[in-house]
Amino acid sequence: MRPGVDLLDRVADLKTSGKPFALATVVRTVAATAVKAGAKAVILPDGTISEGWIGGGCARAAVLKAAREAIADGRSRLVSIQPPDLLAERGVAAGDEREGVRFARNMCPSEGTMDVFVEPVLPRPQVVVCGASPVAVAVADLARRTGFAVTACAPAAEQGAFAEVDRRIEGYALPASEAGMRFVVVSTQGRGDEAALSAALAAETDHVAFVGSRKKGEALRAALAEDGLDPALLARVKIPAGLDLGAITPEEIAVSILAEIIAALRRPAPRGAPAA
Repeated sequence: MRPGVDLLDRVADLKTSGKPFALATVVRTVAATAVKAGAKAVILPDGTISEGWIGGGCARAAVLKAAREAIADGRSRLVSIQPPDLLAERGVAAGDEREGVRFARNMCPSEGTMDVFVEPVLPRPQVVVCGASPVAVAVADLARRTGFAVTACAPAAEQGAFAEVDRRIEGYALPASEAGMRFVVVSTQGRGDEAALSAALAAETDHVAFVGSRKKGEALRAALAEDGLDPALLARVKIPAGLDLGAITPEEIAVSILAEIIAALRRPAPRGAPAA
């Protein structure tokens, strides 16, 4: 750890900046090990240990690999690092997983056992609302109350429709890439459909949905295809947005859209996959 830097301060700084990382915590040790239970380390997406310590090379490779994977898929892991004879006695090999535990080999002379819990700490998933229609406003409000970070993309004259959001973008120029999962809802009521959808498809996102009828959405797809947009990109757009709940009011439609987003959040498809 760098002098003068507290591990918890580093964790707070990374969370404030929205940067993903993993926190590795030694939860159990048996026999002689270089570290004891309670030792922690902050691990960055490239496998660099930013702060803290979890022992030497005997354990580090397995923990860093688990940290990179945890950051990539958002799932915690428990890694049990054991000497070869103990692994053999239990009938497992390095890399095996049983009942939520991944086993790794400890080749150090100490021949100790160390269990490490690796937890990904990711930016809040983001809902990007393009347009300031009643449905867009309802989606932004519900998404924020559901725990998402909300970005409102709309012309300056329409931004006043949103009472409170985490970020505002005038127009539809979405950043090409950002840390964390990003779900885009296009709901402009015809005032900027093509511009908003083109911008959404030009960015890295996990889900893009269009609020409107299937007929209108397909006409928009055809128009964008004629303009040269890749059909594979257009196939990613979910039309119409939301689950089929029989929703009628803007608030009900917002519920159906958020339900669909939560399903995509909990059961993520690879980026670039066609809409279901």
